[in-house]
Amino acid sequence: MRKLLFALPLMMAASISAAQEAPPLFRDPAQPIEKRIHDLIGRLTLEEKASQLNHLNNGIARLGIAMWGGWNQTLHGVWSKEPTTLFPAPIAMGATWDPELVHTITDAMSDEARALYNAHASGPRSLHGLVYRSPVINISRDPRWGRIQEVFSEDPYLTGRMAVAYVKGLQGDDINHLKVAATLKHFAVYNVEQGRQHGDAQVDDRNLMEYFLPHWKAGIMEGHAQSVMSSYNSINGTPDAVNHRLLTDILRKQWGFDGFVTDDLGAVSLLTAVRPAEPGQVISEDPVVAAAAAIKAGNDSDDPEFQTNIPLAVKRGLLSQKDVDLALSRVLRVGFRLGTFDPVNRYSSIGMNVVRAPEHQALALKTAEESITLLSNKRGFLPLDRAAIHSVAVIGPAGDQDYETGNYFGTPAKKVGPLQGLRDLLGPGVSVQYEKGAGFIESADPAAIARAVELARKSDVVILCLGTNLQIEAESRDRRNLDLPGAQQQLMEAVYAANPKTVLVLMNAGPLAVGWAQDRLPAILAGWYPGENGGTAIARALFGDINPGGHLPYTVYANLDGVPPQKEYDVSKGYTYQYFKGVPLYAFGHGLSYTRFQYSHVALSAPAISATGRVQVSFDITNIGDRAGSDVAQLYTHQQHSVTYQPIQTLRAFGRVTLAPGQSHRVSFMLPASQLAYYSTAKKGFAVEPGRFELMIGSASDDIRLRTSLTVAGK
Repeated sequence: MRKLLFALPLMMAASISAAQEAPPLFRDPAQPIEKRIHDLIGRLTLEEKASQLNHLNNGIARLGIAMWGGWNQTLHGVWSKEPTTLFPAPIAMGATWDPELVHTITDAMSDEARALYNAHASGPRSLHGLVYRSPVINISRDPRWGRIQEVFSEDPYLTGRMAVAYVKGLQGDDINHLKVAATLKHFAVYNVEQGRQHGDAQVDDRNLMEYFLPHWKAGIMEGHAQSVMSSYNSINGTPDAVNHRLLTDILRKQWGFDGFVTDDLGAVSLLTAVRPAEPGQVISEDPVVAAAAAIKAGNDSDDPEFQTNIPLAVKRGLLSQKDVDLALSRVLRVGFRLGTFDPVNRYSSIGMNVVRAPEHQALALKTAEESITLLSNKRGFLPLDRAAIHSVAVIGPAGDQDYETGNYFGTPAKKVGPLQGLRDLLGPGVSVQYEKGAGFIESADPAAIARAVELARKSDVVILCLGTNLQIEAESRDRRNLDLPGAQQQLMEAVYAANPKTVLVLMNAGPLAVGWAQDRLPAILAGWYPGENGGTAIARALFGDINPGGHLPYTVYANLDGVPPQKEYDVSKGYTYQYFKGVPLYAFGHGLSYTRFQYSHVALSAPAISATGRVQVSFDITNIGDRAGSDVAQLYTHQQHSVTYQPIQTLRAFGRVTLAPGQSHRVSFMLPASQLAYYSTAKKGFAVEPGRFELMIGSASDDIRLRTSLTVAGK
């Protein structure tokens, strides 16, 4: 008995030691995620919980938890202090009309992102984490908006397809084993920069549900994005950062979102920032009250303000521990799906050899090539005949290394501008000379224009590279008009007078009204913000090594006549191809080719369907030219008679098709009747109105090649 009593403390000590050595439940990958979340939350103090709701959290040392979120950007390449692959800006991705390509791009970017995380590399504001603040899926409703470079399109359907592809490529195919986490931003109805931190978007439910939210729904319900960023602005007087309807009723209850919401930088602190000229979104002078309101509305993550103010809110009874735990569980769920609490995971072995891998640089070039959009080509001026050209003048502020690559990216490792691209392509046997002629925004320099004119006069052909940069259109900066800025119009007119064989290459994000050039110059290409290999792609397009196949993801207006004021959020007043009643300079979906495509033999699987049915729309595309090329087949619909207003036309499906000369392809689109629904404010939901719908198929919204009709039967 004495021996047993002596042995008992030793046995208990051994048992305690073994328990101490056993890893906590939250570290066990074999356990269900919800159990692991519950276990970890139970181990944290209130202050530690609040620290985890700061997106720049530094981890919890006593539990061996490292920082895993962070401030990370991968808009069109990972923003890092390390050189990474620079892809064309998202608006250029939109011009490809190729979601599969976008999926491939973001898969490559997420490889680089994981490698940087594994290497403990430094990002722009912290060590690299695994939550990335991309993609931007707001819509370019207004052509003056400064952030058009960051988005895909003016159209919610095209934006939605790109958003789903982007998110799936970034996150990977397994929701429970994420490569990185995507953040859809900025939620919602955000596309004005002037006064953006205090702006109030007045928008009715029909516009909200039909135009401003469908692509968000796709990104959440199809793409399974793990994070959403609330925007600075208010909607109908309620700031998005504390908008319960938006963040809880729609996002979570209607769409089933189970990730976390973070606010745009400083948005919660703006709820207490009183500005006499812009009272905006102030809900209280007390930051603790603002933090509590954000949490209760469904905004789970913030800046250091949450870390400071959440414990105070609990102590003052403004928040319960349950409120805090709910927000934290949403954040941690994403962390567990990323494998950040596991000893190793399927992405732990991705090394730095993937960063700027040759195949990624080749993909950046391919994206630039697919995005190039042929806007005008009179009498087949392009492609240029290499054998007939012995001297090329490259002129303009975007012609060399100063071309814009876009924001939310660090310093590029390299930039191949049009000058270098043409020299590389044509070799030493062709003289390729450069004159800037004018800056992007500066007043005219007569001497610089004179030098450009002289070079143009003595050259066989002029490649005039004009456009915009971040001084003209960017975050916090809208444009006042659609004109070429600075002295660029003056430069163009002088150069064209000296040599009519002038090709205009536009390197911009938002639309430019280049009607003067359209009326006179023989050819115009849209090169966008084309990434690190833009000049190579442009040179290849000019000389026919590739055939441009990009199509415009937005309307290019001839001017601002008929375009509503920027703060008019009722799209039916004349915004976008859906409602604009004027004649645009270039229509939504426009894009020419060096070959010709014939559309024929449209057929429906049934002439009529029920309101719950669907129809297959099929037709042939044939390349009837003498070059291989790509076209984007686009399906639009219009409801012929309705009890309410309806768009002029609405994009319902599209597909990029590449064909050899003489080759045909049968294209089939599945069109569910639910896609034809409009939002009924009376019923507070979408409704399919019985009747006849016109189906229009073509190469652009104004280039309809085939028409047929479909009847949707009533009950």
